[in-house]
Amino acid sequence: MQHDVVIVGGGSAGCALAGRLSEDPGRRVLVLEAGPAPTRPQDYPDELRLVSSLAAAADGHPNNWSFACELVDGHRTSTARGRVLGGSSAINGANWIRATRADVEGWHGWRHDEAVRDYARSEDDHDATGPGHGHGGPVPVERPSGELLAGLTTRVVRAAAALGVPVEPDKNGDAPPGVGLVPANVVRGVRVNAAMAYLLPHLDRPNLTVRGDTAVARVCFDGERAVGVETCDGERIEAGEVVLAAGAIPSPHLLALSGIGPADELRAAGVPVRHDRPGVGHGWSDHPAVFLGFGYDEPLHPEAVSAQAAVHLDAATLDAALPADPAGDLEVLLFCRPFAPGGARHLMCALQQPDSRGDSVLCSADPREPPRLRHHYLAGATDRARMRAVVRFASDLLASGGIAIPTVARASDAELDAWVASVLTTSSHLCGSAAIGPASDPGAVVDPEFRVHGVEGLRVVDTSVIPTVPRRGPAATAVMLGEHAATLL
Repeated sequence: MQHDVVIVGGGSAGCALAGRLSEDPGRRVLVLEAGPAPTRPQDYPDELRLVSSLAAAADGHPNNWSFACELVDGHRTSTARGRVLGGSSAINGANWIRATRADVEGWHGWRHDEAVRDYARSEDDHDATGPGHGHGGPVPVERPSGELLAGLTTRVVRAAAALGVPVEPDKNGDAPPGVGLVPANVVRGVRVNAAMAYLLPHLDRPNLTVRGDTAVARVCFDGERAVGVETCDGERIEAGEVVLAAGAIPSPHLLALSGIGPADELRAAGVPVRHDRPGVGHGWSDHPAVFLGFGYDEPLHPEAVSAQAAVHLDAATLDAALPADPAGDLEVLLFCRPFAPGGARHLMCALQQPDSRGDSVLCSADPREPPRLRHHYLAGATDRARMRAVVRFASDLLASGGIAIPTVARASDAELDAWVASVLTTSSHLCGSAAIGPASDPGAVVDPEFRVHGVEGLRVVDTSVIPTVPRRGPAATAVMLGEHAATLL
């Protein structure tokens, strides 16, 4: 074997896993990234390096897969996924918030204390000193302070507190949900992506190989054991173990292309069935979101996009006649910087535990044809009621802060539902497309050690495996999964 482990995908989880495994000089690790693979931090273009820019998350950017998706019937958009070494951690808002205790304890075979250990192992937290925080790890974590807290951010935090929202001093402290500042993996305005943290400092390791611009077509098997991968260019690469870390859309797609997935769907696409696993690409969830724009005249600090405040709520906090989620089902997130020069600022209003579930359907045996993604957002009355509640709360938040209220806040339920449907988008936090669970569960794809049910030598290590999207953005959790997998391998 030329390599002990081949990791397909150099994103958040894949970089963390490769960096940790290659610490053992006796383990030969190969990372295959479909996008470009810069070798120095300064080789990333400014829109990827600078946290003041979210340009690479826009549809059509060359470092963004921009997967087409259907949010509701007839409402199509795209979901952002990083197409570069570092993956989505190279194009996102650099929010570094852990999944809640309630999230982790809902994952089959997982314990919260183990997850805290692996989060801490990844971190070099510059601000928090309490138990469970990491210091000296690869990922720098900072909270906004000084100039970044002047003006709008502070105003939103105070307005939320005035509305009775508890203050949450540490979003990574396992405290009850409330309003607080968002930790970020940012240093002096630079978005420190997972490749910068875990791989670029160690490219001189003789046992670590990173190849960019290498798309994988399928996993290769000898009987029921994975023995390597085949690239889209027809190259066969052998390895002792194969890890799919390509992300929550490509990883289940690769499983299906390799014959692991819903049997009827595979046959319809012309793929021979190796193992019938109905959960591959099905039953996943994401955070439906809308952006509430408002006018605010404040000079922009160069790092303003990272000076975010987040409000996490449950229905009981809003006195709404909805099922309560004590861990915080609703999120209002401040975006300090306009998406376009001279444009409005925004509050993002999102459901963190939606009832809706999506599916990713294999359309062709051609690996270059992406799957069909359908979110089925807001299909249930409870989700629609929650979305109305969080939009109205966000409007109250603006009013409490002395900011003009958007007229949509005064709309009837029917009018507000129509507005939401017209502006609905996705947080691009898709999880659960190859979920952890027992082999007896047809919806489960991997076991708690990330091993794919029904075959040997194959694991999935990325947010595909999280059964339900966490109540917080999954960027930090993706890295944690890589750390956790390294302890198992």
